[in-house]
Amino acid sequence: MTAEPIAAGQTPDTAGRRYREVTDGHGRVYRVGETDRDILGHSRKFMVYLPWIAMMAISVFEYAFGSAEDTLSHAHGWTQSNTFWILSVWVFFQAGIAFPAGWLREKGILTARRAMYAGSAMCLVGFLALSHLHNVLLAIIGFGVIGGVGSGLVYATCINMVGKWFPERRGARTGFVNGGFAYGSLPFIFIFNYAFDTANYTRVLDLIGCYILIVVLSCAFFFKDPPKNWWPSDIDPLSFAGDEKNAVSLAKNPPAVKQYTPKEAIRTGMLPLMWVTIVMTAGVSIFGISFQVDFAKEVGFGPLVAATSMGLMAVINGVGRAVVGWLSDIWGRKLTLVFVIVVLGLAQFGVIWAGRMHSEWLFLVFAFLSGFGGGAFYPMFAALTPDYFGENYNATNYGLVYSGKLVSGLFGGGLGSMVVAAWGYDGAYALAGGVSMVAAVIALLLRQPGRTKGAPAPQAVA
Repeated sequence: MTAEPIAAGQTPDTAGRRYREVTDGHGRVYRVGETDRDILGHSRKFMVYLPWIAMMAISVFEYAFGSAEDTLSHAHGWTQSNTFWILSVWVFFQAGIAFPAGWLREKGILTARRAMYAGSAMCLVGFLALSHLHNVLLAIIGFGVIGGVGSGLVYATCINMVGKWFPERRGARTGFVNGGFAYGSLPFIFIFNYAFDTANYTRVLDLIGCYILIVVLSCAFFFKDPPKNWWPSDIDPLSFAGDEKNAVSLAKNPPAVKQYTPKEAIRTGMLPLMWVTIVMTAGVSIFGISFQVDFAKEVGFGPLVAATSMGLMAVINGVGRAVVGWLSDIWGRKLTLVFVIVVLGLAQFGVIWAGRMHSEWLFLVFAFLSGFGGGAFYPMFAALTPDYFGENYNATNYGLVYSGKLVSGLFGGGLGSMVVAAWGYDGAYALAGGVSMVAAVIALLLRQPGRTKGAPAPQAVA
């Protein structure tokens, strides 16, 4: 079969597919003409479901760890401070790898598939270390450093994949994928609370490591990035014609005015502002994850309430990410982000109130709200970054923003334990609530670089 003639203004790529590049009034280039099936051989919806499955697999690292701490302490002879620092180091490296991994991906040195392969193997090493190493320093290196880097590679690759394939309505899709990183841990939370002890901990942890390896490897085989500047062929990137379904989202969250390099994104002032906001908000979230079960036990709630509160937090944390992703397509990212951070802050004060009243049902209500706020801000930053700075350098730009979590891990987990020791749980939760409210005020200062408020979509240049 002979290839169809190429129309004026169209260019063939190496596979013979036809596309054209459209430039808007700001100078941003959009590559249109190729469908997702032309590039992938199937629907781009797979680039939502596969990252979602991989994210659920690695969620056990962060959201179930708190439920395993008591058994690990008894099995290995660790103190509570030891286990908190293991998680803190994990958070540091899980977040810290996002920027260098993004840089390697955008330089073409590390493909999405290879990043996932490497990440899956390192995740396995992390759980083997937690299972077999009694020396706390070696466990920190194995689980915290190697496991943190591995899970960070998987996390960052999955989030960036969604943003690249859905530039026209990334909020709902990003939120859905991000949600898997929380509620995917639910079965393990109950396993760690009811079927995990010093007699079987080695076998359980080894099996979890193998589970992560198999699931992530299976998903990674199908990973593929779209070409740079790619835009869905059925949507006009200048007027958004042909996309009535997503017209509201594109009006509330217009595409970035250009493809910002990391240096350019930093110079706008918005990327540093996002970094500060995520440092504060993620710190509050990690604090809640680390101490909610212990606080529940401290005030006299039974193990069922403690486990249920953590399970509830994980489920709502994940579901909330999907909900606010969808909501941000209607309200706009910034307004939704501020709303989420305020809810997170208020929930910290509510936990104190429930503890003082010794009310189990009230405690579960605020665990619900804390879980919602403590996860829902992540997809907002993941969607805001390409909204503000474009998709071409998103792996690096989002890596810079997400690196704020490595600082959060230090004061949310390790330093959080010091605050609890010095001020008690009431003082620590009150401080967390105050930090969250300050973060909400800072988030109000965010704005899309280069676009004046209420400006219409730019028209094509002649």
